Amino acid sequence: MDDKPESVTGPAASTASATGAETGGGLDRRAELSEFLRTRRARLKPEDVGLPDFGRHRRVPGLRREELAQLAGVSVAYYTRLEQGNGRNVSAEVLDAIARALRLSDAEHAHLTHLAKPKQNKKKPTARPEQVRPALAQLLDSIDGVPAYIAGRRSDILAWNRMAAAVFGDWSELPAQERNWARLVFLKPEYRDLFVEWDQKASDMVAYLRMDAGCHPDDPRLSALVGELSVKSEEFRQLWATHDVKEKTYGVKNIRHPLVGELTLNFESFRLSDGTEQSLITYHAEPGSPSAEALRLLASWGADATKAGATGRSAPSV
Repeated sequence: MDDKPESVTGPAASTASATGAETGGGLDRRAELSEFLRTRRARLKPEDVGLPDFGRHRRVPGLRREELAQLAGVSVAYYTRLEQGNGRNVSAEVLDAIARALRLSDAEHAHLTHLAKPKQNKKKPTARPEQVRPALAQLLDSIDGVPAYIAGRRSDILAWNRMAAAVFGDWSELPAQERNWARLVFLKPEYRDLFVEWDQKASDMVAYLRMDAGCHPDDPRLSALVGELSVKSEEFRQLWATHDVKEKTYGVKNIRHPLVGELTLNFESFRLSDGTEQSLITYHAEPGSPSAEALRLLASWGADATKAGATGRSAPSV
């Protein structure tokens, strides 16, 4: 059977799905579901999933719809309707089968479920800023020598301790709406210098936002953020079109600090269990390492280090 050109293709479709974002009207959930499935299917080759490849020219990247449907055990017509954004009445069992066929990660599987079977939220999205519980703010202040902050929805930075400011910059000097990791990474040149692997940081940041968008496609503030970044950053626009998703958990970040040089820091992300969707993120260095000594030095400089942060100001005299 010859390949047939498919109706939804490439970044143009992603641009269409972001139209609502650019106007602040929310993301188009059906378009998001369609593009997510198409991009996941496009990254697989027949040999990746044990299907024969007869070497013919394929007009579409990756697996054909009929090949994916065969792997998932559903009809081609059923899968086609789903990939066109019609997730009504789809069962969890079918979504599980499609997730297995597409070899989705846990985060991608959750994202697919959010898009196909969205939760009916009784509360309308609110424009009110998120609040950090006073006890959590006190906890941040009590964490000595370890950069730590609390992030909320849309990668907003809600609260932080002195060491976080010493490493990442004094966020108190920014307007509240600019205290957002995505804006910092894509719109602030100093953060390109701060992260040694800036490309990976940028990719992760977009994947986190995609995960949030799947859970809250009707969030006007998230839509406005995506629209703004899509207009102002070509790199963001290209990464957004990949539809990659990821949960922030743990890992390693290499920081190029203007005062103490390169730091290798392990980060841990702890999701709070109070229903706020906020997370506590901490960074620590291997005990006895040069990075641990550098953090100790930054802590000893106190307010001078906090003012410098990621801005590249000269080091205090010692």
